[in-house]
Amino acid sequence: MTLRTADEVNRFWFSELTPADWYKKDDALDDQMRDRFFETWEAAEHLHGSWGATARGSLALLILTDQMSRNMMRGHARAFSTDWLARAVTKSAIRRGFDLKIEGSARQFFYLPLEHSEVMQDQEQAVRLIMMRMDAPLMLLHARAHREIIRQFGRFPFRNEVLGRKTSAAERAFLDAGAYGAVLRKLQAEV
Repeated sequence: MTLRTADEVNRFWFSELTPADWYKKDDALDDQMRDRFFETWEAAEHLHGSWGATARGSLALLILTDQMSRNMMRGHARAFSTDWLARAVTKSAIRRGFDLKIEGSARQFFYLPLEHSEVMQDQEQAVRLIMMRMDAPLMLLHARAHREIIRQFGRFPFRNEVLGRKTSAAERAFLDAGAYGAVLRKLQAEV
């Protein structure tokens, strides 16, 4: 088994990729992440103790468990299987002030596990932290959109199919009307 280090995860994410790569759908990039980091992702629960002891280690663990998981397992339920760990890491890191030790756009990765949560309290915390600790209007808009969907449905309907959940009529109407993009446009219009 070839485990990568926290520094290798951070170097890949912040030096080899650009911010434009972070959120785009790209099969070749997904394959590259899977080839390089899948074994490390599978061992993430065991890395928590050592990587979670520092701000940069926590950042790498969050990228691995909240971001790369979505790339490496795109279209499969396993894409969300380490969300619980990402939330635990992020809550611990925030309590210890690790998020404040990371500058610029990298700080957002401490708040995204809360934004990806289907728990309203996590959504509220994500919005609050982004408002207080970042100067990032676009990121705040996305956090508000995630919160609005959880407020409305208590879950993210666009995950239903891959997670084997039944989609309600209201959720189907939401998905058919543009889902996340429609919520973003509505919130932008309110500003």
